[in-house]
Amino acid sequence: MSKTLALTEKLIALSSVTPEDKGCQACLIDLLTPLGFACETMQSGDVTNLWARRGNAQPLLVFAGHTDVVPTGPLEQWQSHPFAPTQRDGKLYGRGAADMKTSIAAMIVAVEEFTQAHPDHKGSIGFLITSDEEGPATDGTVIVCDRLKARGEQLDYCIVGEPTSANTLGDMIKNGRRGTMSGKLTVKGIQGHIAYPQLAKNPIHLAAPALAQLVAETWDAGNEYYLPTSWQISNIHGGTGASNVIPGELVVDFNFRFSTASTVEGLQQRVHAILDAHGLEYVLGWTVGGLPFLTPRGNLSQALAAAIADETGITTELSTTGGTSDGRFIAQICPQVIEFGPPNASIHKIDEHIEVRYIDPLKNIYRRTMENLLL
Repeated sequence: MSKTLALTEKLIALSSVTPEDKGCQACLIDLLTPLGFACETMQSGDVTNLWARRGNAQPLLVFAGHTDVVPTGPLEQWQSHPFAPTQRDGKLYGRGAADMKTSIAAMIVAVEEFTQAHPDHKGSIGFLITSDEEGPATDGTVIVCDRLKARGEQLDYCIVGEPTSANTLGDMIKNGRRGTMSGKLTVKGIQGHIAYPQLAKNPIHLAAPALAQLVAETWDAGNEYYLPTSWQISNIHGGTGASNVIPGELVVDFNFRFSTASTVEGLQQRVHAILDAHGLEYVLGWTVGGLPFLTPRGNLSQALAAAIADETGITTELSTTGGTSDGRFIAQICPQVIEFGPPNASIHKIDEHIEVRYIDPLKNIYRRTMENLLL
């Protein structure tokens, strides 16, 4: 069994359902300390965070990830226990196998191999690990980034071990993610008997033209890296449940997934302008879940793409698809952030797994990337 596979299985066996870490980071500290890393645990609420750094020179290349996993779902639906790592038919099964304990294990072993082979490499290497990525993400990576910024630590490159590959290892890396912003719109009306509409004010009828305009609106055209910004209704509710009552209000939940071609302030202003133009009486509350980030082609993406090509023969694709990640926090203090990890087809599913044949090549790609940047 390879060292990377053994470490992956050890981490999977620790049932670190978010926000629990269950000793994963203590295991990493035991491995990193002999390699010359200064390790610092940053506890915040129930969340455990690790900041580890080897060296003081620039450039600083950071590997980032999370030890927490999503809940297992019904145990009886798993072919084997989710926290008993099991190999079947060339695949390693267990919660976190793809998202993202294999990536963390591969990063650790890659750094071990690289530093042993090149003890006098240029620059520095860091690890930023949290147990709060799968949860609300309020006590995790964002806390570490705020502290690093406050004390003036400059990150130059960051690789986040999210499972970005689509069909085979290395076919896709993420050089950005869309932002997410939700709104809860309450349109006011006057409740009344449906037989006397002249005595009531139907908020559904009043809101319908505005909603149609919001649906049809072109928010931006996207750019080289992003599809156009998307506005989608996720929930809509109005009425008392009775068929003869005009409701007094309509509640609409909606979400923007937006690119760097738009801003939070600009999108909010345009929504309010449309609602105001239709003369609605309304209340609208906003929640910004994350800002978009983008790393244009540069040293990090080129180094990683070259490592993938050398290891697998694949020409990787830059992409900004998918949901949010902790990359949005790291991008606030690091100019180049790229996400790369194993195939993501089984993440968050029953019988989550990774093909064993990908585990050591993933480690090799991380090591080759360090060679491209720090030698």
